[in-house]
Order: sequence, then C-alpha cells, then structure tokens
Amino acid sequence: MNKRELGQLIIKFEEWTHYSSETPTLMVSVYTAGGDYIGSLDSQICTLLSEYVIVPEKWKATHSVCSIGKSLKDGKWYGWSHRALFGFGIGDVVKEGDCTAMSGYTDEYLKENPEADKSLPVGFIAKTDEDARRMAIAFADSVS
Repeated sequence: MNKRELGQLIIKFEEWTHYSSETPTLMVSVYTAGGDYIGSLDSQICTLLSEYVIVPEKWKATHSVCSIGKSLKDGKWYGWSHRALFGFGIGDVVKEGDCTAMSGYTDEYLKENPEADKSLPVGFIAKTDEDARRMAIAFADSVS
C-alpha cells in the first residue's frame, strides 16, 4: 500500500482481491488526517476537497463514511460521494430536478423506512448555515 497526503486528506492506494478473481484491483481510498474514511474518490473530487479546504465530517454519528464538510475557503457546505460533489450556501434554493429534492432510495424502500428520506422540498431556501448543511446532507444522500 502506498500513501500520500493532499492537504488534510490522506490518499491510500490499496490492492483488493475479490473472492471471485485472482487479479487484484487498485483502489484509491481517501481518509481524513484523523483516520475517518471519506470514500473511494476520483482525483478531481480529491483535488476539490483539498483546494476548497473542506473539513470532512460524518453527518450522522452512526455513519462510517464522511460525506459532507464545510469549506474553510468559501464557507459553503459540500456534499459528495464517489459520483459527485456540490456546495451549498445561504440563499441557495432547491429546484425541481435537483439531487437535493430526490432521495437515492426506491419508493418501496421509503414506504417502509420514511426516516431514511433526507430529500428537501422544492422551494426550500437555505436561510441559515444549518439549512445549507441540510442541503449538503440531502445531496450526499441522493448521489451515494
């Protein structure tokens, strides 16, 4: 395993072998300086996390992955997964079709687990820093 630091991020290059294959796969895993897992992210997302000085955190204590964080550079809250990263600030509005307006779960799952739905209603406006954080959570939940 190789490792390098990018700002507050630690990037580890790890080989994983799936039980059904003899050929290892190179995984790029990203961690906080404190050892919390951020995910297997591409270099573009890692660079953005570093450039915007985003302090990653778990949005729920029971989570094992950091998928939101506040930027020390622009003051926005960011949400991400291995697929996407986006920032939210005071004054941002949830619009029709936004990831923040949709859950990443199926309707059937949400009927049985309504508490899992972190999506926000169309028209929701981030009036406070906590509202912007909620938007980051909704985005991260939707794209994960």
